[in-house]
Formats: sequence, C-alpha cells, structure tokens
Amino acid sequence: MLNEPALSYDDRPIHRAPPPGTVPIRDSLTELRPIVDTALSIGREYMGDDPHLPAAREDLLLLPESALVAVFEGKLKQPSEEAFAQLDSLLTPLNMLPMLRHRDGKDIVIVVKGRPIHRSRPTWPNWALFAATVFSLLLVGTSIAAGEVGVANPALAEEIAGDSLMHLWRGLPYAISLLLILGAHELGHYFAARRHRLNVTLPYFIPLPPPFSIFGTMGAFIQLREPMRNRKSLLDVGAAGPLMGLVFAVPILIIGLATSPVSTLEPGIQLLEGNSLLYALSKTLVFGQFLPTATMDVSLNQLAMAGWVGLLVTAINLIPLGQLDGGHILYSLIGDKARWLYIPVLLATVALTLFVSESWLIWLALLFIFGRSYAVPLDAITPLNTRRRFLAVLSFVVFIATFVPVPFTLRVIEETAPVSRDSISTLLPFALVFITLWLRRK
Repeated sequence: MLNEPALSYDDRPIHRAPPPGTVPIRDSLTELRPIVDTALSIGREYMGDDPHLPAAREDLLLLPESALVAVFEGKLKQPSEEAFAQLDSLLTPLNMLPMLRHRDGKDIVIVVKGRPIHRSRPTWPNWALFAATVFSLLLVGTSIAAGEVGVANPALAEEIAGDSLMHLWRGLPYAISLLLILGAHELGHYFAARRHRLNVTLPYFIPLPPPFSIFGTMGAFIQLREPMRNRKSLLDVGAAGPLMGLVFAVPILIIGLATSPVSTLEPGIQLLEGNSLLYALSKTLVFGQFLPTATMDVSLNQLAMAGWVGLLVTAINLIPLGQLDGGHILYSLIGDKARWLYIPVLLATVALTLFVSESWLIWLALLFIFGRSYAVPLDAITPLNTRRRFLAVLSFVVFIATFVPVPFTLRVIEETAPVSRDSISTLLPFALVFITLWLRRK
C-alpha cells in the first residue's frame, strides 16, 4: 500500500484553486486563532512562512492540494481524537485541514490550506494490469504443470513445455490460488480504508512473466490518495492486507502440501525453496517430519507453490519500513521513532544480499525507493488502544513466522551427499533477535 504525498519540502506543490463554496480567509492568524483556541490553549503561534516555525520537514509531505498556513503551540484542552474532530469540522468551510503533533512536551496544531480533492481516476489501467497478471500467472502455472506430469508422462510434459499457450488452462490452479491470496491482501487494505472513509484506488496488479520472474508477478498495491486520519486508521489499513492474505495463503498451502508427492532426491542440480518458520511447521504437520531429509523432499504442486509465494509476499510486505505495510504498522505503534529503523533494516538487507542470498537485491532496491517515507497520519498524537496494539504485535509475529532468509537455494545433489536443512537453521538467529528485543522492551 502506497500513499501519495509530495516528495519533499522543496517539492511541495503550490496551492490549487479551492472547491466551490469555500469561504475565503483574509488574515490567517486573526481568523484561525479563535478556531484553534476551541481545542488548544495557545502558547505561541507562527505564520506558515516563519523560518522559526516548529513544523518538522516530514510534516510538510502533503498532498498536491495543500500548503502550510500556520502553526500553533500549546496544550490541548481535550483528548486529541476529540480535538482533531472539532478542528477538522471548523476548518472544513475554509478549505483547511488540521494536523496534530506532540514534540518537546508541547502539543502542536499545524494548519494547511487545501483539503484533499477526490478526483476520479480511470479504472482501465487496473483491469489491464489484472488481465496481464492473469496471463503471466497462467504461464508460470503451466510450467509447474509440465513438471507435475513429467514423472508419469514425459512426452506430455515435453508437449506442454513446447506449446505453453495451447495448454495455458493447465496453469489455472496456480493462477487462481495466487490471485486469491494477492486479491484478499489488497482488498483487505481497500475495505479497511473505505471503512475509515479514506480515498484509495483499486488494486494495481504487477505482472512479471517468465523468464523475468519465476512467480509471474511482483505482487499488487493500492494507492492511498489522502492522509490517514490517525494512528488507528493507519494500523487498521496497514494490518488488514497481510492478515487477510494469510487467511487464504495458509489453507491453500496446507491443501497443496497434502496433495503434493514426496519423492526421492535425484542426483543433479536442485532448486530448493527456502523455509520460513510457518512453512517448516506446515511441512512437519502434513508429512510428520521436516523435509527435505537426506534423501527425500516434497515436489510442490501448483497450490503448494502458490501458498509458499503467498507467505513470501506476506513477509516482504511486513518488513517494518517506510511505505511497506510493516512500516505503516510500526509507525502506528511507536510514531516517529520508526524512522530510527531505516538504517538498521537497510544494513540488515544489505547483509542478507551479500552473505545469504543475492535474491534479496531486488528488495534492497525497493527499500531504497520506499523505505524512507512514512504515511504520517494527520493526528499523530492519539495512541492505539489495547486491541490495536495486540493487532500490531500479532502482525510482527506473522512477519517472524513467514520471513524467508533464503528464498531459493541451488544445491548439487550427489549419490552419497546428504541434503542440508537449507534456510531453517538461518531463521533461528532472526527469531532470537526479535524475541530479545521484545523482552527488553517489556
């Protein structure tokens, strides 16, 4: 899920024409002071062009319709959620929007001019990308189908591989399963946003056909077209996607594993999928033992592969950084302190890329692009309630359970060489680090 702010203070666009019926304002401080005074005991006030105003640069990552008008310091007269609602209703006729911050022991009301304008967007790009993604997933599913029938019917497998378009229907199990997972993920975001009356786009699916990707897609996203109201809405919208996707991914994975054959490892080069804690547990529950063993492994069918990819997508989205879902959840939980994690998480991803698997390179690039900017809510003071704090912690437990340090490993299988347990042992240090940090916080 991505938001749509300006990129920096210097990139802050100029004020646009106000909507029809907007009341003009002549002297910002004179007319705003009595409005703000209904919710804030004003100590100091600044015009928007005052070089000494206490607004941080991240507060100015506003929508294209917005421009800074004034900043007021003081003490809120009522709970922050009620104060924001009151200020928002009073500023609406002036085409203005309040922002609440708390810094250095002071409550801050930032007033910006230019409320979000809900312009309609064409939906044909969404449907065109969806159709392209369906085709891309069918191609991948067909290649998996060729491998499934190859053991019993090598001739048919060769025919499928040679003419994928004629056998495209064979990839339906993979395509439908992964679309269910990705669709549930994005629609979880969408309906949570609509519940909070936020303007968001329909999902944009990202096709990436073979040979550019072995998954057939780079996932999907929706775009948030206005700021979140408070941390509660930020948490609800951010967590709804991964948790809804997981509701579909786990059953699909279990059914896929239960219907996938377990076979003897043949000598040669094998491409082994990486293990997360949840994936390893699922295999152990289904087969009664951890796979691969020294001689045996499960050959993933289309459903199992779709479920595994669904877990991987869930983990990547829950990385606690920037515009990723995990970044939204973390900011809703700890506020501006979330920015302190940018360098540590970036360095951890660099270490994964250099020392664990080069497959993390693409995610490293995404963190460079989306990792620094956060979707800061208008009301950044109102904290999460107990239920939402539990939901935030649950989301990071899901991240630990689905995180795959090594997505894929190329292994040379020889007659006498046992197969090591791949990435499952690599997961233990990550789990211990998260558990230790949580215990120290408690």
